[in-house]
Amino acid sequence: MGVFTQLGSAELAEVAAAFELGSVVRHHTIAAGTINSNFSVETERGRFFVRVNEGKAEVDVAWEARLVAALAEGGVVTPPPIVARDGRPYTPLANERGKWVSVFSWRGGSHLAPDEVTPESAEKLGAALAQLHVAGLEQPTSWRRGSIYDHDHLVARYARFSNGVDPALAKAVEIIGDELAAAAEAAPMRRRATQGLIHGDLFRDNVLWDGGEISAILDFEQASGGSLAYDLAVCINDWCWTGAPEIDLARALLAGYQRVRPLTDADRVALPIEVRAAATRFTITRITDVYLARVPNPEKDFRAFLARVEAWRGPALGQLSSVL
Repeated sequence: MGVFTQLGSAELAEVAAAFELGSVVRHHTIAAGTINSNFSVETERGRFFVRVNEGKAEVDVAWEARLVAALAEGGVVTPPPIVARDGRPYTPLANERGKWVSVFSWRGGSHLAPDEVTPESAEKLGAALAQLHVAGLEQPTSWRRGSIYDHDHLVARYARFSNGVDPALAKAVEIIGDELAAAAEAAPMRRRATQGLIHGDLFRDNVLWDGGEISAILDFEQASGGSLAYDLAVCINDWCWTGAPEIDLARALLAGYQRVRPLTDADRVALPIEVRAAATRFTITRITDVYLARVPNPEKDFRAFLARVEAWRGPALGQLSSVL
């Protein structure tokens, strides 16, 4: 976590001018991002969230901005990007070639800790995810870009460490190999589930709560086309886990989801498969991006997701299937 591009008063004044935000009153960095550089900026017109999109081409910044604006218009609780003076919902960062800045109205709130998720909040999260999916299904199918974390990509990542000699990875290598093979075998069933636009990373730290209600869904950088059942599975893995699967929370999350968008028969068949696949995906990326990269981030320890994979290989998967 950190800030990769530093913006001082002069740079932020230029950003404020580009978006016609008024004079900057105060600002501070938000050292909570793992990919981008984020800032809180207060001006005479209010408070704003300023993001420097790190390592992205303009086409990617434009795609995400268009998507978020459309989802917000479709009833998703997310702040749409503010349009700059030149008509684009982002602006180039002065003196930083190839970097683009996005600005959003500030949304207050806080994230829920694992033990703070209740059946009530899980149900609200499920309904919000379903609304996101409904709004996504209304958008052109041409918007459904491929996920960078598709099966082939995960297999390639796995190959980086599957033949290694690190004893700390021995158990993970064996289990992940089995799970990737199972996911490949189940590919036809996975494809039959409803396909649309997915968030891809709707963890607790990407949702703000205020007064018991969702105030904002954040971070659509991993959004793509994909299985809606997979998106639901990602949420179950994070929101319905406190060291072991919490089936009551999963039941509430699914109830909230189906209140807005009923699952199809194909979705129900795919969901248990996707729960295992999602847990495997995050185990792999935490190994490659955190453990092997020697990033000191205990909150992204691969063992936490490996434990989920192991849990779903046991009776918990049948318990989850029984509430579908």
